[in-house]
Formats: sequence, structure tokens, C-alpha cells
Amino acid sequence: MQLSTKHLLGIKDLTQEDISLILSTAAQFKEVLQRPIKKVPSLRDITIVNLFYESSTRTRISFELAEKRLSADTINFTASGSSVSKGETLLDTVNNILSMKVDMVVMRHSASGAPHFLAKHIPAAIVNAGDGINEHPTQALLDAFSIKEKLGTLEGKKIVLVGDIMHSRVALSNIYLLKKMGAEVMVAGPPTLIPKYISEALNVKVEYNLKKALVWCDVANVLRIQLERQNQVLFSSLREYNLAYGVSRKLLDELPKEIVIMHPGPINRGVEIDSDVADSKQSIILQQVENGVAVRMAALYLLSPKSNTLING
Repeated sequence: MQLSTKHLLGIKDLTQEDISLILSTAAQFKEVLQRPIKKVPSLRDITIVNLFYESSTRTRISFELAEKRLSADTINFTASGSSVSKGETLLDTVNNILSMKVDMVVMRHSASGAPHFLAKHIPAAIVNAGDGINEHPTQALLDAFSIKEKLGTLEGKKIVLVGDIMHSRVALSNIYLLKKMGAEVMVAGPPTLIPKYISEALNVKVEYNLKKALVWCDVANVLRIQLERQNQVLFSSLREYNLAYGVSRKLLDELPKEIVIMHPGPINRGVEIDSDVADSKQSIILQQVENGVAVRMAALYLLSPKSNTLING
């Protein structure tokens, strides 16, 4: 089976069948990753370039590892040490790389819509690894995979996204995916960090009281405060934010039921989440990172020209 789209630019473009196919393929790859020999020849002779215009730890390492596990040839590109610093445009950079016969491009960029722009101009398959404040599709897919693994299903589950919703590409991709898969979604945080018309635009619940949101949910996905994307002061201090919207052990102990805690990383400990919560048995943060490799293997495999071959080669 193949995806209905040539590129993975955002969850918005995927059908429910596409999402289910990626998640079921990821489950097969996760099983492969438990074996003593973790490498499969699925993408042998496929060349993938990792084009990162923004800094990244988990996403970049996860994609590199996924590509290597699939036996693909990989090229790593960072804007800081390239001709971009000399004024080369995005399209020129990519066309130069493509002239070296590259099959797929994994791209992270600070400008929203950059992967969509590329998709219109180049023949290679493009995977969006995060574009500005728009989308981060593979993060939403690995979050969904992790929830499904923990709770058995997404349908009917109540998920709250807590924190900086306004500047978070993870939030937007998660909302699109969870709604498509039948989950109930709520956003929670300070009024200054939640878009004014999000409830009407995306059909999600909005809650400004963190405790009420956590009482309602089955899963809390806690998001980082994106200070680097804020061009004005939206709350008085990190300390005050932590007191009002930080997820603490004390707060979780007051809830009527045990909820699942998630975080896409990087974590600002003591701001949006306390260490004794992030490292607790309720947290599946490290499982998210582990699942990220399998999910990205699935996405790359299904978008590649070789996706009609067997996973085990």
C-alpha cells in the first residue's frame, strides 16, 4: 500500500487511511528495532538529504537513525556551515543538492510553508521536519503512535495540549491528527498564548484553568514555551508561568485519576513541567523518542519509490 500523497508536508494533507497506514507500518518497524540486527535493506540505493535550517536534537538524530536503519545513503546539511551564510537562496541550495541525484529531502526551516514551496519546484519527495509555526507532522504521528501504544486506541480519548499553543507547530499537527482519528481535543494555557478563534477554527475545547483541563483529560501533552518565536512579552515571568500552568507532582496527586504525561521536547524543567513529573511512571516522554525512529522509518519507507517492496527486504 502507498500513501495518497507524494510528500509529507503536514497532517492536514493526510487522510485517515494514510495516518492508519503510517502507524501500522511503524508498529512493524518497531518490532524490527527490537531485533539484534536492526537494519533492513528497504531503502538501499535511495539517497536522502537532511536539510536543517534550524537547530534540532531529537528530530535530526531520529531521522538520521531511521535512514540508516533502512540502509539509505544520507547527506547531512546545516545552514550555518554552508553557502546559505553567503546569501544562497533555498531553491538554489536544493537544486544544487538535487543535481547530485538525491531521491528524498527531509527539511526543517524557520519559515512556515518552506517545504510546500520546495514541493512545487523540485521532483524529489519532501518530508517536513518542522516549518516555522505551521506543522511538525512526524512529531504528531509519533505522539499518536505513543498514545495508541499506551491506551490501545485514539478514538474517544481525551487529549489536552498544555502551554504555548500560539507558537507551537506540534500543537497544530496534533490537533489535525487527533481530530481525524476520533479523539477529543482541548487546549489549555494562558489567554495570551492561545489563539483567539482556535475553538471555532479547529473545533477544539479551550480551558484557561490547568487543573480543570487535567481533570477532564486522559492524556496531557505539555508544550514548551517558545520564547525564540515570541516578539512581545506574553506573560510576566517564567516563575509565574510555572505557578499557574506548570504541571507539578502536587497537582497530579490531586486529580481523581492517573493521566498520561507527554512532552515533545526539549523540556524546560521547572517551567512547563517539573522534574518529578517528567521522570515519573506516568510519563511516556522517553517512549515518544524511541517511537520517533519507528514512525520516521515508516514515513520515509512509504514515501520512497521502493514502498511496494517488503519491509524485510
